[in-house]
Amino acid sequence: MKKMFLSVAAALSVALMVAYTNRTASVLSGFETGTPEVKSMNALAFGPEGVLFIGDSKSASVFAVDTKDAENVASAKPVEIKNIDQKIAALLGTEAKNITIQDLAVNPISKKVYCAVQAANGTPVLFKIDGENIQPVSLKDIKFALVPLNNAPAEDAKDQRGRPLRVWAISDLNYADGKVMVSGLSNQEFGSTFRSIPFPFTNKQEQSSLEIYHAAHGQYETNSPIKTFTTAELNGKKFLVASYTCTPLVLFPIDDLKPGTHVKGRTVGEFGAGNSPLDIITMKKGNDLFLIMANSDRPVMKVKYKDIETYEGSLTEPIKENYSTAGVPYVSFPMVNVLQLDKLDDTQFVFLQRRANGDLDIRTSNNRSL
Repeated sequence: MKKMFLSVAAALSVALMVAYTNRTASVLSGFETGTPEVKSMNALAFGPEGVLFIGDSKSASVFAVDTKDAENVASAKPVEIKNIDQKIAALLGTEAKNITIQDLAVNPISKKVYCAVQAANGTPVLFKIDGENIQPVSLKDIKFALVPLNNAPAEDAKDQRGRPLRVWAISDLNYADGKVMVSGLSNQEFGSTFRSIPFPFTNKQEQSSLEIYHAAHGQYETNSPIKTFTTAELNGKKFLVASYTCTPLVLFPIDDLKPGTHVKGRTVGEFGAGNSPLDIITMKKGNDLFLIMANSDRPVMKVKYKDIETYEGSLTEPIKENYSTAGVPYVSFPMVNVLQLDKLDDTQFVFLQRRANGDLDIRTSNNRSL
């Protein structure tokens, strides 16, 4: 019996080794071993098999990092950590006022939460949250690849108000259908840009410029970047679903986002001026899909994708009353000051929230609230 057990164990070890070798040959194609020079972590997103993409505006590059965090977990345990900024600051030997949590991303395989933190001196640090355990993720001597962005704003470029543009080289990123999708600014005439980068990385990089009608501003705009986006299939067609500051919701057919094209989006919602979208995720309850959006100055919003599918109009006239809304309907959650969102598993999502007493907590909600 013992011999049989050892034989089975040996066979499993060989199978795992073969699987890892095959993974290395495919997903990690082009990776090197070393210490990536990540200068900032503006956005995080997970790709296949535990590969984490880090959007670095400061160096105008996207890094792909092998986290080796690929143990499959079907459903996640809720994450509840009070004063997470204080706990992370303590690990860095500083105070909470000296750090900023830039982004959260959940590994869809392990269901662990990754957190991008920037110290007051500009140093970026990556953390992993597993239950109540928070630990820094070393980027030393790891497998990684990087792709510099074409046509990124110059390091000293500024807008008409004197604000630096380079910080918006990457405003958000996602991974879908074998590509890293990056929103942000370029150095081209129409600054608002969408980049599509095949993964594993090659020399290929596609770029489109974007234009929207902004009803709260009463004008067409080409130089404001998408703040946050996701992808969705609507009426059998794939779309980029994007939101901008002040707060239009715009659809771009992904098939139209071809290299060198200038694409006009269809504005299907205006969710209130004086506000900025912070994060978008998609959750499912029953047969319904919902877009969930966190905002800087309004509660978390819920939009039914069915309502977006049936909305045939396009906002092309100015909003007449300040701060009013138009377009597809939405519902406000009783959740305010939510700074980050991500899907934890099929029924739960995590969010970073500044509470009324000033505490910064990471919490979990489930789809019963949808």
